[in-house]
Amino acid sequence: MLSEKHIDVLNALIEINNDRIEGYERASKETEETDLRQLFAQMIQTSLKCKTELTNEVLKGGGKPLEGTTTSGKFFRAWMDVKAALTWQDRKTILSSCEFGEIAAMEMYEKTLHSDNDLSEEHRSMISNQLSFIRADQDKIKRLLDTTIEHN
Repeated sequence: MLSEKHIDVLNALIEINNDRIEGYERASKETEETDLRQLFAQMIQTSLKCKTELTNEVLKGGGKPLEGTTTSGKFFRAWMDVKAALTWQDRKTILSSCEFGEIAAMEMYEKTLHSDNDLSEEHRSMISNQLSFIRADQDKIKRLLDTTIEHN
């Protein structure tokens, strides 16, 4: 049985992944560019994998996984910027906003790892691995953004 604090930490990461999924689903619908749609599909898969792992741990620990997205804080604002950028369908703006969202996600994961939050070593390892997946996603966005900027 996990403590309430431990479950809250895992649920906060579930919310981050829900935000990423929602943001990239919206981004995929809003763009006509095939390479961006493929990229966004990869990002969704990363978050689905992370969310599944986190959800399983919450359930195993006797908690109830959260279903929604965040309603406040830096991460939610970052994804609102992504959604706003999509209305203009400008490649550079979309990628910049996505990068901002990824940086916010990484910061939340890093904060979780460096906080005194009652996490087991097993959960710290899982979260560290998930952070490396998100970091790799952010690197893909950054490279694509840099290429887009170079060609403008």
